[in-house]
Amino acid sequence: MSHDPTGPLSDVGLVRLLDPSGERVPDEQFDAYAADLTADDLRAMYRDMVLVRRFDREATALQRQGELALFAQCEGQEGAQIGSAHALAPQDQVFPSYREHGVAQVRGVDLPDVLRLFRGVDQGGWDPTHGFHLYTLVIGSHVLHATGYAMGVQRDGLVGTGDPTKDTTTIVYFGDGSTAQGDVNEAMVFAAVNHAPVVFFCQNNQWAISEPTSRQAVRPIADRAPGFGIPSVRVDGNDPVACYAVTRWAAQRARDGHGPTFIEALTYRMGAHTTSDDPTRYRTSEEEETWRRRDPIDRLRAHLTSTGELSEAFEAEVAQAADDLGERIRTEVRAMGAPAKASIFEHVYATPHSVVDAERAWYTEYERSFLDAGGH
Repeated sequence: MSHDPTGPLSDVGLVRLLDPSGERVPDEQFDAYAADLTADDLRAMYRDMVLVRRFDREATALQRQGELALFAQCEGQEGAQIGSAHALAPQDQVFPSYREHGVAQVRGVDLPDVLRLFRGVDQGGWDPTHGFHLYTLVIGSHVLHATGYAMGVQRDGLVGTGDPTKDTTTIVYFGDGSTAQGDVNEAMVFAAVNHAPVVFFCQNNQWAISEPTSRQAVRPIADRAPGFGIPSVRVDGNDPVACYAVTRWAAQRARDGHGPTFIEALTYRMGAHTTSDDPTRYRTSEEEETWRRRDPIDRLRAHLTSTGELSEAFEAEVAQAADDLGERIRTEVRAMGAPAKASIFEHVYATPHSVVDAERAWYTEYERSFLDAGGH
């Protein structure tokens, strides 16, 4: 991490509860928000991270084999995603971009279903009604969606009631590159002036495709939020415990009616931007190796090992679960057949819509026009 105290990758003031060797370090403000994490909680985070990394690598291999049209990797970002997701309440609403596979895992999405989108056989891949909305490929647009949803939650009286099963926040995940989009800045204006219960979670993985953070900002990205009137915090994104703590704090602020918060999780994208990208063209192997030594899975494993909370039996169970997941992914993806072409007209609106009905009828007739008298 940069030691430039003012640069965009500064580590000054970065919240950290586990150092890269896995040792617990104190933090006066955020210790309390991780104090009730049990060994079982930490093992659950570790298990989720291992499974998601296996998912990531299997999906990448399947794309290389021609089974997926595209895939966006999250390797290296598991700590930020899984740590933060474990801090959410069941009623909270998550708005992902397109690489939040770790958040999907924690929120109960069956990971092979995520690949229906990348195989091109489904417009979304899963049912978003359980609080994890569909992936958004349009950079930054979902930040407005999350803010609008938060404003609706607020108007429905689901904020500041004091009922922990009722009060709700939304959280939206996006990358450092997204912060250059107007949508993100507009969303922060709406969130600030409406005091909306939303957490902006920026995963600064240091590369907006091939452009480094230094080409996007001259100061830490989180410094922008106070200009909108939104408090911000920067956290070590490879520390799942710290990501849990700061997200728990921010989410509770929102649920209590104290408005939005901006979190910048400083992490690193170990893989390519997508499988159509070649990161060797714009970054060095030395840089990648530096960040590989800060791997979030290794960090939590080291912590659990040093505290005597990672048994050989548990590691074996996790390894077997990862192997089983890998096999299931390969089998299920290859079995995903092409949908009926007319299915593209389904679920466009929640209720029947005359324009969509007319377009469906036109398309059905258009397809039929290619049939000859023999029905071929």
